[in-house]
Formats: sequence, structure tokens, C-alpha cells
Amino acid sequence: MSIKEQIKEYITSQPEPKRNDMQELHQQILQVLPTCKLWFLDGKDDTGKIVSNPNIGYGSYTIRYADGTTREFYQIGLSANTTGISVYIMGIKDKTYLANTYGKKLGKVTVTGYCIRFKTLKDIHMDILEAAIRYGVKTKNE
Repeated sequence: MSIKEQIKEYITSQPEPKRNDMQELHQQILQVLPTCKLWFLDGKDDTGKIVSNPNIGYGSYTIRYADGTTREFYQIGLSANTTGISVYIMGIKDKTYLANTYGKKLGKVTVTGYCIRFKTLKDIHMDILEAAIRYGVKTKNE
């Protein structure tokens, strides 16, 4: 199954209204990153054990570890969780930046170092979320 098919299956497996919100966010992110690499992580480790929620990934950046090794990973992530939806903006070095810059402007959200969580799309200001995503893309690998 292709990555696009896995993404479609994942989104359509969500209950409404989360399914509609996920589809809308997926389309919005693709408008911001029209030629990005797409990822789908099923949330399972190499042994098949579930270790996280499935994630849709967009774009690519290089993670650099303290030992000097590197790994490619998605830049923007989208995931359904038990209470709503999470958007991940990876690669921002300052772990307080998202909360300090966008947190109060985003709406009814919880913001951590790289994750913006909310219950439904109606709880957030999409233009501010898009600005945060654009910032994350702009700062990749800095």
C-alpha cells in the first residue's frame, strides 16, 4: 500500500467529526508544502508493538544526535489522539518558542516544545497554525 493510500485509510478510520478535521488539516498542510515528502508512521516499533499514535508526516529534516549520527525525519506531523488532534512542528531548537510566540494566539490549545494539541478545528485559529507551520519549515536544519 502506498503512503498516500495509508494516509487516506488512516484519516477515513477516524470517527466524525475528527475525520473531517483531519482531512481539512491534511489539505491545508499540503497547500503550505505542496511538493513535500509524505510520511506515514503506523505507531509500531520493529517488533510490531504499538509505541505511539500513528502519524502523518510532511517534509523532511535531519535530526543530529549528540554522538554525531543523523537521521531523516518528517518536519510537520499530524496525528489523532484520544482527546483530539496533535500537530507536530519538528526541528525548532528553542523548545519555548511555539508556546511563547503562538500559544495565546492559537485558541483553545495546549502547546509543548514541538506539539500543538487541540480538540477540534473550531477551537483554533487556522491562520496562526499555518504561520507556526511556515515558521517551522523556514527554520529547518538551522
